[in-house]
Amino acid sequence: MKVLSVVGARPQFVKLAPIAREFEKQRIEHIIVHTGQHYDPMLSDVFFKDLGIADPDVHLGVGSGGHGEQTGKMLIGLEPVFERYQPDWVLVYGDTNSTVAAALAAVKLHLPLAHLEAGLRSFNRRMPEEHNRVLTDHAADLLLAPTKVAAAHLQTEGLTKRTEVVGDVMTDVVLQVRDQVRNAPSPIMTEFGFSEGAYRLATIHRPDNTDDPGRLNAILDSLAGLDVPTVILAHPRLVAKCEQHGIALGREGLLAHRPLAYPELVAATLHACGIVTDSGGLQKEAFLLRTPCTTVRPETEWVETVELGWNQLVEPGAALVAAARRPMPAPTDATPYGDGHAAANVVKALAEHFK
Repeated sequence: MKVLSVVGARPQFVKLAPIAREFEKQRIEHIIVHTGQHYDPMLSDVFFKDLGIADPDVHLGVGSGGHGEQTGKMLIGLEPVFERYQPDWVLVYGDTNSTVAAALAAVKLHLPLAHLEAGLRSFNRRMPEEHNRVLTDHAADLLLAPTKVAAAHLQTEGLTKRTEVVGDVMTDVVLQVRDQVRNAPSPIMTEFGFSEGAYRLATIHRPDNTDDPGRLNAILDSLAGLDVPTVILAHPRLVAKCEQHGIALGREGLLAHRPLAYPELVAATLHACGIVTDSGGLQKEAFLLRTPCTTVRPETEWVETVELGWNQLVEPGAALVAAARRPMPAPTDATPYGDGHAAANVVKALAEHFK
């Protein structure tokens, strides 16, 4: 069996790591194609190194651009790659432009398509990620759902026969890295001299939160007004939008910091008193590390984090401040995202459905 993985953005590299290890363990031929959607080294190259992923076999170097431009360039670049390798499965991850471009290219060439992290829904049609994941799910031959909630969404859309619940591969990674870094201080603690739990960690990058200067400034003001200092990891999009809007990113109570390598991010999350984010991945990582999360969005794909009390959805302003400062949630042993063996389940499903 020959599997070709298409990735292009930071969350996909994290999900790729345990899959690549499982393929190597079972001696399955695996080709890695990097579209170049994320090209900043701290959001791309460093993840391959830190997570022990082999260098990509193909790097398209697509870079930034509008959704249509970026997706179109990927389609143009992927078709000859697929024709060259003729994989038994094209495996796509998550909900980025890289995901939907690879799905379209595979379908047009009649190559079997599997979607890892299938069935997630925000039900917010303004989000480009929502369109990407829905289109990919309906194109795919095999839907690898991370949770029972995701599988239920696919059932509602008439896709049950193609669905397998495999667990969440990000759980595999987070638990492994957690055990590596848990007994050492986070780089944020070391660099700023913080004691355990004396800071919050924040990431903000989604268009709905960064395109409107008034909303972006309100979010940053809220972060600066919390009870302990907040360290915001400066995603390239956030930096660019602050410059465009003439907004100061760093201010009293709010410290800007470069993006972190993945083990550093896990350590910084583990030792923070709370997370404020609009990232899908970090919501789940915070839950797995049992760090309270506040999400600056009206909805989340990871509803389990909210239902279990470890995540709250808020608007900027007083609601954000109150939610971030809330007491520690009730402890839970719930494992909605699996037990850390999702990658093995994925490979098993691919083998069983391989024809």
